[in-house]
Amino acid sequence: MVTELGRVEALFRYRVKSMRGAALDEATLGWHGLAGDRRFAVRRLDVRGPMPWLTASRLPELIHFAPFGHDDRSGEPLPTHVRTPEGDELPLLGDALAADLGRRHGAPVEIMQLGHGIFDETSISVITSDTSRELCRLAGVGADVRRFRPNIVVGSIGAMPLEEDGWVGGVLTFGDAAEAPAVTVTMRDLRCAMVNLDPDGGPPAPAMMKAIVQANANHAGVYGTVLRTGRLAVGQTIRLHR
Repeated sequence: MVTELGRVEALFRYRVKSMRGAALDEATLGWHGLAGDRRFAVRRLDVRGPMPWLTASRLPELIHFAPFGHDDRSGEPLPTHVRTPEGDELPLLGDALAADLGRRHGAPVEIMQLGHGIFDETSISVITSDTSRELCRLAGVGADVRRFRPNIVVGSIGAMPLEEDGWVGGVLTFGDAAEAPAVTVTMRDLRCAMVNLDPDGGPPAPAMMKAIVQANANHAGVYGTVLRTGRLAVGQTIRLHR
C-alpha cells in the first residue's frame, strides 16, 4: 500500500554534532545520511564509554557555534572553520577551538571526525511541521522546527500532529523517480533536553520537553535508515510504502 504523505518542506544539515544547523534547498542522501551531516563532534577527553560527546544538553551555548567553509576532498561538503557566539572564526580542527570549548565546558575536549557520522540512533531524523507547531503551542513557545533538529521536515497533507508514530515499520520515498531515494522508518524519536534550547539564543524553555512528555511520552518525530540513496530536494513528494 502506498500513501502520499505530503512534500519536503525543509532540509537541515548539522555539520558538527550539536552545533548550529543549516537549511538546504537540496542534499545528497548517502548510505550514512545526508552528505556532510554530523561528520564531526566534540569529544570529552575525561569520559569513557559509548557516549563521550559534548552536546548542547551539557553545554547549551554549543548550538550557537556555526560551522562554515567548504572542503570537498572527501567527496562530502565538510566545514573548515567555526564561528563562535562572539564572532571569532577558528579552524575547526585547530587547538584554539578545542581550548575555547574546553574552557566553557570546564574540562578538556577534542574535535573528532568520523567518516560515517556521529548519530544518537540512526542517520536520518524526520518530523512534520504540524507536530512541531502543536508541541510548541502546547509549551507556550513560538513555533520553531529547529528546536527538534530534524534532517527532513514534512509538510503533511493530513496535517495531524504526531502522525509520524504510525510510519514506523514503513518506507518513505522522496520524489517521483522509479528509483527514488528511500528511508526505512525504524523507531520513534525519544527527545532530550535540547528541545528546550532556543536556536536563536533566547532563554531555555523547560516547558517544551514537559509538553512532549505529556503529549506523547516524550516522543516527537521518527528516526530512519537509508534504504536507497539519491537526491533530496525541498518540494519533493513524500510517499509512505507498507
